[in-house]
Amino acid sequence: MKKRHLAISTALIAVLATGCGQNDTDVNASEDEEVVVEPITVELTVPETGEAGQAIQLAAAVTQGDEKVKDASEVEYEIWEDGKKEDSWKIKSNQKTDGLYEAEAKFEHDGLYHVQVHVTARDMHTMPMKEITIGTGAVEGEAGTEAEGEESHEHHHGTEGFSMHFMEPEAVKVNESAMMSVHLQQDEKPLEKARVRLEVVINDKTDEAQWVKLTEEKAGEYAGDVTFETAGTASVTVHVENEEGLHEHETHEITISK
Repeated sequence: MKKRHLAISTALIAVLATGCGQNDTDVNASEDEEVVVEPITVELTVPETGEAGQAIQLAAAVTQGDEKVKDASEVEYEIWEDGKKEDSWKIKSNQKTDGLYEAEAKFEHDGLYHVQVHVTARDMHTMPMKEITIGTGAVEGEAGTEAEGEESHEHHHGTEGFSMHFMEPEAVKVNESAMMSVHLQQDEKPLEKARVRLEVVINDKTDEAQWVKLTEEKAGEYAGDVTFETAGTASVTVHVENEEGLHEHETHEITISK
């Protein structure tokens, strides 16, 4: 009888050990599986031509795989005349149908314009761009012309295919950390391994400029914290450089409250 009990116990232990081994293998296998996140894609629709003073319809269809993205946190259009990026203006979009974000733009005069849509959704960012010719387009020799003394400033907006989007923080207060984020693209692809720094000047005190290095947290997305010790207006200049000789900068103003 004792031998029979011993045999049954041994068999039971073997079954349990086998079962545990299989569970451990299954867990390890699931842990080793890499979760692949489907990127968002944006189909930007901009007419090739238009007339000054007339409403132009813009549309951006945002998808993730086969799913229409109807929960984008930001879809904003930025428009500027060729060679005048510093004079760009922005237009908020409206989602008319699931995943389709539309806006209406008007152009005051003839010229060649760039239309770029900044899309942030599901912790991802992309900013495709297209061109539109209004009326007869740019007058020959007009685009890129600069008054003496402005050449250096315009140079920093001249890299073909380069795009920068500064995510301005909200409700910045004295002695509270504020997250600064910049999204960069080159030829509509994330610009990786760039050197990105912020030059922060408060209330025009250029001799007290603060420099902050941003870290690349995702491909083409750079971020860092800044703490302001004084209330007022801060000039934040984003400097971007890389080993290929890229050197771009943009300046933004931020209000700091007590």
